[in-house]
Amino acid sequence: NRPGRNNILEMKDALQLCVDAHKDELHSLSRDIWTRPELAGDETHAHDRLVRFFSQDQTWTVDGHYKLPTAFRASWGPVGGGGGEGEPALNVGFLCEYDALPGIGHGCGHNLIAEAGAAAAVGLKAALQIHTELPVPVKITVLGTPAEEDIGGKIDLINAGAFSDVDLVFMAHPAQQDVSFLPCVAVSVKYHGKASHASAYPWEGVNALDAAVLAYNNLSALRQQLKPEWRLHGIIKHGGVKPNIIPAYTELEFYMRTPQIRDLCNLKAKAEACFRAAAVATGCQVEISYPTHDYYDILPNTALANLYENNGKALGIQFPEQPANFSGSTDFGNVSYEVPGIHPFFYIGTDALNHTEEYTEAAGAEKAQLFTLRTAKALAMTAVDVVCCPALLQQVREDFRLAKLKLEKLLAP
Repeated sequence: NRPGRNNILEMKDALQLCVDAHKDELHSLSRDIWTRPELAGDETHAHDRLVRFFSQDQTWTVDGHYKLPTAFRASWGPVGGGGGEGEPALNVGFLCEYDALPGIGHGCGHNLIAEAGAAAAVGLKAALQIHTELPVPVKITVLGTPAEEDIGGKIDLINAGAFSDVDLVFMAHPAQQDVSFLPCVAVSVKYHGKASHASAYPWEGVNALDAAVLAYNNLSALRQQLKPEWRLHGIIKHGGVKPNIIPAYTELEFYMRTPQIRDLCNLKAKAEACFRAAAVATGCQVEISYPTHDYYDILPNTALANLYENNGKALGIQFPEQPANFSGSTDFGNVSYEVPGIHPFFYIGTDALNHTEEYTEAAGAEKAQLFTLRTAKALAMTAVDVVCCPALLQQVREDFRLAKLKLEKLLAP
C-alpha cells in the first residue's frame, strides 16, 4: 500500500492547493487572534475562534476546553492502512499557540503559530483524502496549547496525557531566521524584613530592599564567571511602599537559561547562593520558589529536520548556512522529549526583533502571510513524506531514541 513517488507529489500538490484555497479564511483567523491579544491562560477568544474554525468542517471532531480551560483538540481520521479493523493509527500532531505578551500584544507572533498549525493540518487532510492507500492508518490531531509565554501549557498537557497517543508532532515559530531555543526556569525570590520609620528609627528596621539590591548585584557579579551561552536576567517586582518606611517585603523574579538541562541545575545552585547570601548579610528571611515549569531544550530529530529543509527549499525557503543564535525558551522542548517532532523557525518579512512593538506590527501585517503559509505547507509536506514511507518513519523514531539515549548518558553521574 505504499504510495509511489508520483502519488506523493500529487499529495503535496493537493495540500498546497488546499492551503491556497483557504488563505483568506486562515488570514482572518490570524487577524482575529492578533487584534484581541490575550495573556497566558486567559486566551478565551483565541480558543473559541480556533474551535469555531475546525468545527465548521464536520469531518473534524473538536473538543473545546480540552484538559485546560483554553486548550482544545481537533482530530480527523483515521484513513488508509491495510491491516483490517483495529490496526493502530499513526497519529500526526500539529500544535497551535495563541497567547500574547503584556503591554505589546503579539510581539512573538503566536497568532501566526496558530495559523500555521491550522493550515498544515488542513493541508495534510487534503493530501490524505486524495490518496488513502497508505502503509498504516493515519489520523491528524491539532492541539491548541495555551500559556507558552508564562505557565508552560504544553507541560500541563503532557502531564494530563494529551500527547500519549501522538506519534509525531509539528510546530513552527516566527523569528528573524532559523534560531535555537534554550532550557529555561523562572525563580521567584521574596525577602521578609521589618518595617520601621526610615528617618526616626532606622535601627529598628530590617531592610528587605537592601536584600533585594544585594541579590541583584550578586547576580550581576556572578555573570562574569558564567559561560558565554548561559543567561541570567530579572527584575525587582516589589521594592517597598514609601521612601520613609524601611521596606519589610521585597520580591524579585529572574529567568535562568542554559543550552543543556544539566547546566541549568548548576546555574540554579549558583543563583540560590547569591539570594541566600543577601538574606544573611541583611538579616532578612528569604523564600525561593519556582512557580512555573522548567522549559527543556528542543531534542533534535535529524531525519525530520532534513525532510523539512528539503520541502522548504522546494517551496523557495532559503535556509541560512550559519543560522542566528537566539537565546529564547519554549515549552515545545518538553514535548520533544515525549514525541518525535520538529519546531522550525520562520522569517515573516521583517528584521525586527521578537518581543518588540515592531514585531507585533509585523505579525499582523499582510506581508507575513506568504511566509506563514509557505511554512505550513512545508510542515504538511514533511508529514506526507513520513506517513507514506515506513523507512522514513523508522528513521525518525530511531533518531528520537538515540537522542534520548545520548542525553541519558550525559546526565548519568
